[in-house]
Amino acid sequence: MSPELLEQTSIFNLTAKYPNFAELSNALYERELIRLANSNISDPRLLKRKLKGLTFHIKNAAMHLLDGNSPMDVDVHNGTWQAKQAGKCPIATQDTDKVLRWFSEHARYGQVVAVYVEHLGEEHIELDSIDRIASDRIHLNQFGWFSKTGEYFDIIPKQTKYKLLKPGKPVMVAACGGHRWTPKGKAIPRALSLRELLLSTDIDWKTFK
Repeated sequence: MSPELLEQTSIFNLTAKYPNFAELSNALYERELIRLANSNISDPRLLKRKLKGLTFHIKNAAMHLLDGNSPMDVDVHNGTWQAKQAGKCPIATQDTDKVLRWFSEHARYGQVVAVYVEHLGEEHIELDSIDRIASDRIHLNQFGWFSKTGEYFDIIPKQTKYKLLKPGKPVMVAACGGHRWTPKGKAIPRALSLRELLLSTDIDWKTFK
């Protein structure tokens, strides 16, 4: 069987298993192509590599989003998680001793974690993953080094604050939903990058009470 026919057969099988697969994939493609078009990638080889891997990553994201292993609903028209947004960012529930205890006991390589981001009064939570663990600190794939109490070690952009959060259902739902807050209250949710969407499908929700 030719690669083209094999790909068509695979898509037909996925559409049969996940009725909304095609619509969700189209939404993810549209958003990611716009993101790449507006990015500052100047190396044609890097852009080509990202475009080449797009089909695999979008197919993987769409399948896992539709698997039904999350407490949130999927908006197949926009390629986003849908969940009720809290009135305030759940960072207030974070306790330094509990954060330290949790990461000392449970941190592992590849684990999906949440990072609080505050910039000029706007708050949201982003997903990242652990790629290095030291005795007193943790390195995340995108954000860099944090202490196990959640404090950020690297250089922070001006008027910005980062904090590593103890994972829990309210925190992870806020991150997956792209929830944002300003001093005036709730703001329009942000669209997660394809990388964050893939990370969101690797969260073990059964561990959260």
